[in-house]
Formats: sequence, C-alpha cells, structure tokens
Amino acid sequence: MSTPHNAQRSDDPTVPGNLAREGQIAAFFDLDKTIIATSSAAAFSRPFYDKGLITKTSALRSAYAHFLFMLGGANADQTERMRQQLSSLVTGWPVEQVTSIVSDTLHQYIDPFVYAEALDLIQAHRERGHAIVIVSASGAEVVNPIAAMLGADHAIATRMEIVDGKYTGQIEFYAYGEGKASAITVLAEERGYDLARSYAYSDSITDIPMLAAVGHPHSVNADKAFRKYCDEQGWDSLTFEKPVSLGQMSTPAKSALVLGSLAVAGVGVGLVIRAARLSKRRPPRG
Repeated sequence: MSTPHNAQRSDDPTVPGNLAREGQIAAFFDLDKTIIATSSAAAFSRPFYDKGLITKTSALRSAYAHFLFMLGGANADQTERMRQQLSSLVTGWPVEQVTSIVSDTLHQYIDPFVYAEALDLIQAHRERGHAIVIVSASGAEVVNPIAAMLGADHAIATRMEIVDGKYTGQIEFYAYGEGKASAITVLAEERGYDLARSYAYSDSITDIPMLAAVGHPHSVNADKAFRKYCDEQGWDSLTFEKPVSLGQMSTPAKSALVLGSLAVAGVGVGLVIRAARLSKRRPPRG
C-alpha cells in the first residue's frame, strides 16, 4: 500500500474524536489466537466426539493439531495436512447435526476464551462506523455463529461442499493465505470498502496477504518470526492476553455486543464467494 504506516492516522479507532465516514472502512479480524485464545475448530472436538461424529483417534489428532497451533508450531505443510485431514474427517457428516452441536455448545467452548482487548478494539471500530468482518480458515458452520455472537457484519470462512444435507469432503473455498486476501478484496468491491483506509488484525504469518491488502495492518500475539517481519514492514504489533468470558463483561460492553448481534441477525452473517471469481483475483500488495 502507498499509505505510510507511520503517518498520523485521521481514522485511528483508538484516538477519541476520530470519526470516519460510515460504510467506507472495514476492520478485518482473524479469529483463532486473535479474537479468541484457542482454535475454534479444535474447541468443538469434544462435543463432536460425544455425539459420535469423530473417533477417539480423531479427537487425539485434533488435540495434537491444537497443541501445535497454540505453540505456533504448525507450518504451511502441516497446515495443509490438517486441511486434508479435515476433508477426510467430515465426509458424510450431517450438516444439520453439526450446526446443532455448535449452536448448543458455543457458549461453553468459546465464551471463556474471548480476548477482552479484542472486544474493546471491535467496539472502538464499531463506534466509528467501521464494518466488522471475521476472517477464519475454520468452517463456516463454526465461524458464522461466533461472528454473530460478536456482532460482526460479515464472516469469511472455509466452505465445504454439501450434497443431500451432508458434507462430501470437498472444499469449495479454503479461507487461508491468499484465499483470505482475495475474499476480502471481493467483499470490499461488493460493499464499497476502502481497503487503503481499512484495518486487519492477525496472529499468523500465513495471513501476510490479508494484512498487506489493507492500509492499516496489525499483528496480534505474533511469534518471533512474524513480529520480525512486521517490524521490517513498519506494521503495528499488538498483544492480547486477557481472555474473558462474555458473561463477565461489563454491562455497557455486553449491551453493545447484544445490539450488534441483533443487528447482524437481521441481515445475516455469511458471505457467499464464487470459487471461480476468487481464482482469477490477486490481492493488492502493500
């Protein structure tokens, strides 16, 4: 992006009185280890096991993947293997059952892990009229309810092919790496967001394309290698370290979250992106 990251930012959400023109700026948030202090996909391995969707071996593999993820030790090759395992794992799962499990256990397995700092930042963006977009490599059936709970305006997530109410195991869209950047570019064109004035937040070095697509990129809880890269680019780095249950939020914050969730419920959260369109697009470079 041509916008210098060390310049004074007239639309910085952390500066009181800086009001941006509504509808032209978006804040894109990665989910795992950025908004929540866990892996959203792995968090539901226990209820999926309890309901008979996965075996004990699969549950152990999920726990190991979660362990690598939390240590920041999952490289691109391992992440690709996890994607392939996901495809194999969900083949034949009834979509309705998955949706029901996530809905019934969302507050039990996600609520306690939401970063207070992330909630404050989301609220700061919302107060200035910025659109809130959750962008995650986890499946839409997991991401969309979390996005709605957080009062987000849109969610970009991995989509699995569904035939006759069951997952075929084929991935229609993988919200990972370049895929995330392409998806937010499509959304920006559809909604009229100015990416040069927009924000993005992520903990992962694999999200560099997404961060490079906006004018105000931020790393969150970056590991050493990612922080070094961000420092070289002049990107800001944030540290979130206070997971808080949504039930423990202050009344004003909780009220704002509820109002945001109700607004989202009225218009829907999911974003449908055609795979053909994505394959032809390249994200803008910083």
